[in-house]
Amino acid sequence: MGIQAIKIDPHWNYFLAIERDLEMLARYVEFDPKNFPCFSIEIARLLLAAAAEVDIVCKQICRRANPSSKAGKIDDYRDEIVQLFPKFSAHPVLIPRFELTLQPWDEWTKKDGVPLWWTAYNKIKHERATEFGRANLKNALNAVAGLFIAVLHLHIEKAGHAELIPNPVMLRPHDSYYAGVSVGGLENGISYDLT
Repeated sequence: MGIQAIKIDPHWNYFLAIERDLEMLARYVEFDPKNFPCFSIEIARLLLAAAAEVDIVCKQICRRANPSSKAGKIDDYRDEIVQLFPKFSAHPVLIPRFELTLQPWDEWTKKDGVPLWWTAYNKIKHERATEFGRANLKNALNAVAGLFIAVLHLHIEKAGHAELIPNPVMLRPHDSYYAGVSVGGLENGISYDLT
């Protein structure tokens, strides 16, 4: 009996690549609230990459639920995704190594709320000369955490069956969304309870 291969969508692999870059950044900047205002070109690159991928993934979530969805901006995504997944904005993301808990989609609990990291992404993208200070550690961490939550929801069935492997290195779901570990094959997978 051989090991069954699980085909993973490129969005999971891209998230993992961004997360690895985030792990490398931790060698130079301590992930501590005192350093949240720290900004740099590398932090900007991570924020821009993660938020751009969030845009793509959110659009796919909307189109999977409704193939005729016209959602194409953050307000549209919020309206459709929160209706599909009422707890989406409540999912905390942990970075246990640094004892951090992030709420990347918390602003979506408000009627017209937009994540602060998303606003930073757009300001940096369009007004980098004057808004570069928004390319800070807090926004980058939340953008990567926001991508984590979005990709989990894009692959909600695989996430529930511990089929999104390899596992993230730094980011973890809060205990209330952790459904155990699936043992088998070459790697154990994390089972996420996103309902």
